[in-house]
Amino acid sequence: MTRRVLTPRNRGFLFLDSHPAGCRQLVTDMWQACPAPTDAPADGAGPVALVIGSSAGYGLAATLAGLKRAGIRGIAVSFEKAPTERRTATAGWYRTAATADLARAAGRDVVFLNGDAFSDLMKDQVADLLKERFGGRLDYLIYSVAAPRRTDPDTGTTYASVLKPIGRANRTKTLLFDDAGAPEVREVETGPAEGDDVEQTVAVMGGADWERWIDHLAGRGLLADGFTTAALSYIGSPLTEAIYRQGTIGVAKAHLEATARTLDERLGTTVGGRAVTSVNGAAVTQSSTAIPGIALYTGLLRGALGEGVVPPVHQLAALWDQLTGAAPLALDEEGRIRLDTWELTEDVQAAVAERWEAASTDTIAELADLDWFRAEVQRLYGFAVPGIDYAEPVSTDVPWPGHAA
Repeated sequence: MTRRVLTPRNRGFLFLDSHPAGCRQLVTDMWQACPAPTDAPADGAGPVALVIGSSAGYGLAATLAGLKRAGIRGIAVSFEKAPTERRTATAGWYRTAATADLARAAGRDVVFLNGDAFSDLMKDQVADLLKERFGGRLDYLIYSVAAPRRTDPDTGTTYASVLKPIGRANRTKTLLFDDAGAPEVREVETGPAEGDDVEQTVAVMGGADWERWIDHLAGRGLLADGFTTAALSYIGSPLTEAIYRQGTIGVAKAHLEATARTLDERLGTTVGGRAVTSVNGAAVTQSSTAIPGIALYTGLLRGALGEGVVPPVHQLAALWDQLTGAAPLALDEEGRIRLDTWELTEDVQAAVAERWEAASTDTIAELADLDWFRAEVQRLYGFAVPGIDYAEPVSTDVPWPGHAA
């Protein structure tokens, strides 16, 4: 058993190691923060759900909120790396182990699978488990996948997603930290999409794989009457729309939403079910920190709202309430569930825009909640979690959750 004292080592917002105990405590904190239902299903009696992209960000929040709020059982899929002699496992590996323990303690039968969700091999594995272990019927599917590339199982072609504006270069403010942790506000320019950048990004981050999952499971006769599926999405602020909603990733999100409308019509006809996209509010995630301007925007949003920023697990608890009928299904004119309304009110956006305009290296500490933002980034990897003694050696050899019947 490998025991090490782990300290945060990073390149920008990317950390080289993850802390197992910190990741476990973070998951426990999210679980405790999730509001409990008034009438949770009895052990083994909850709906059968499949969460694709279950180990990080909103997918992790969907898994934890589904377990606690809706009493789900079923399957969770993610793609994580095991520990090696030189490196710890990825943070999602440790978060999954902690989630599995919480599910077991709550009496929820959940199988955690590690592999490529884009592959037909994973789809077959999930379908076999649903048939053999969960009665051959799936009630809910949550799709929360953010990936840099995808290989099409039919053609073998590998597509790569890019974060680029469309039509012309975009120049925006962004937030960086130097090696000593000092903040810097800098302007960065991102060149426009070229060639087939848009098509490649849509192939990875659009709705093609989501629809393939539905087709695969429907073809095996595994969709229960009333089957409901939701893909998690984001729109964001006008301050970031040039690089996000109006950029390559925005075209992919529009494709995801169009796919939802197609699936909704089909599922309504075949199983009396439905498909929706759920638009979530801003959060510090491993995916979002890679987008120019998003780090600055999120820090300023926290500076403006403080504790008014709604944590992902609270947003996903609200999603499960709507999906299960515990709360009315509230859709916008595009048929989307909106969990971001707290962020996009005129008052909030005006306050953030004023801070954005004034933001510079000299003023950023007054305008953004930098302590919170830095800690949130570290917590993605299990560091800066309250209650953890980081001077103590910790075992990095945490096994992936088994799934014996």
